[in-house]
Amino acid sequence: MKKEYDVIIVGGGITGACTVRDCAMRGLRSLLIEREDLCDGASGRNHGLLHSGARYAVSDQEGARECIRENLILKKIASNCVESTGGLFISLPEDGLEWQANFVAKCHEAGIDAKILDPEKVKRDYPAVNQSIIGAVSVPDASVDPFRLTDANVLDAVRHGADILRFTEVVDFVQENGRVTGVKVRGKGGEESIHSRTVVLAAGIWASKLAEKIGVRISMLPSKGSLLVFGHRVADVVINRCRKPSNADIIVPDDMVSVLGTTSDKVPFEACDDMRVTQEEVDILLKEGVELVPALANTRIIRAYAGVRPLVSEGGDGRSVSRGIVLLDHEERDGVPGLITITGGKLTTARLMGEMTADLVCKKLGVKAVCHTAEVPLAGSEKPGRGERSYEMKSAVWRHGTETSIMDFKGPGSELVCECEQVTRAEISYSIKEFGVRDLRDLRRHTRLGMGTCQSNHCVRRAAEILAEELGCPEKAEEFVQQYLQERWKGMTPVLWGDTLREAEFMRNRYGRKDYEI
Repeated sequence: MKKEYDVIIVGGGITGACTVRDCAMRGLRSLLIEREDLCDGASGRNHGLLHSGARYAVSDQEGARECIRENLILKKIASNCVESTGGLFISLPEDGLEWQANFVAKCHEAGIDAKILDPEKVKRDYPAVNQSIIGAVSVPDASVDPFRLTDANVLDAVRHGADILRFTEVVDFVQENGRVTGVKVRGKGGEESIHSRTVVLAAGIWASKLAEKIGVRISMLPSKGSLLVFGHRVADVVINRCRKPSNADIIVPDDMVSVLGTTSDKVPFEACDDMRVTQEEVDILLKEGVELVPALANTRIIRAYAGVRPLVSEGGDGRSVSRGIVLLDHEERDGVPGLITITGGKLTTARLMGEMTADLVCKKLGVKAVCHTAEVPLAGSEKPGRGERSYEMKSAVWRHGTETSIMDFKGPGSELVCECEQVTRAEISYSIKEFGVRDLRDLRRHTRLGMGTCQSNHCVRRAAEILAEELGCPEKAEEFVQQYLQERWKGMTPVLWGDTLREAEFMRNRYGRKDYEI
């Protein structure tokens, strides 16, 4: 707390993570502050699509070009976070082929490799796809894990000298003669002030409320997006609807499951901290989703969740507002030197957002340093070494890449804790050491423990015991279990029917309490 920084970044989502990495790599004394855990907000509540830019090619050529450039960069520097699944845009009879023709032309204008495919061949190659399709186009979409991507950026930032403060809330700004010179924070030790030459707001939709504390207005539109998670991969390719973007027109293969999304609805700011999916939204997602993949009608749904898009707008609805990057220099815009806001954009363009922000910070501070984040691989994505991998290491390698080499799989480290996601004790120990994991909810974000098909039914208690033991508080194991289950069940409420309802009742009985709030 006594250190002084060149830049403080507020917000530990993917944008903040990319920004602190870039700043640290340029030699700036950098601090990232997050009120919860990394990737706790909108960055951890999306469908994990690494856009090729095709979705925006018709309506936003600049955004499409940004996406395809960043798509190719991330596949190179973040290889262990990305699965190059490829993508399909399919046309149904009611869509016609007029949109497809314009769509392909616009993709080519933006530099996106879009190819028209024979629909009969697509039906054979991808039997899960609606067999009534009349057209199909391939694009270089991919699946990306936002949790891994955020972790990798933060790890690299720390290794370049950055500091990270989690579970610490920014409650106000420090000012001297009208200039922002730091922030006031509230954490475990109470309230303190931290000083810096520049403060960057990378807090998504919450940046608006923070800016108000200093008299700055950012016109933001909270846009809620709801998603459904299905119990297995219905296809190994991203499937999109080839039409004007609408509800439930993307299915993404995500590790062991499939994610269907999204909706787009305006919500009040007061609702942003507790997003709940409604029954109506579930019905909309299912109705539209089965048009892409009919088998979804009979596929087990394991949870629903929602995030809030940080859109900047003076009006309009969630679909009509641009998803473009917004970088605000509050000295020029509002007469408040020392404050910058970076918002908007997409998961795919977060690295670019970090570069743009670091460029502005360096300009303000008079620092001459160039960006290298597009060339230097992230932690875990360096070229992997050769050699045999044990059975216990295979899934960890998939999640952490070359970082797996510092995990100790010997003896108790080889114990398999989560069967669905193949999480071992060694990976739990690594997450405690590297990311300061303090409960099972943190552990889920850093390892995917409990995110598989059984939704932690068989691993939660053992994981709690190991976590409590390694943290030196074995008496807290049951408390960890109750906290975790309460949080996980929030996302199951709207989809309790059939096998999911039976599983929820089984789980409630198994863990010995009848009074959970479901």
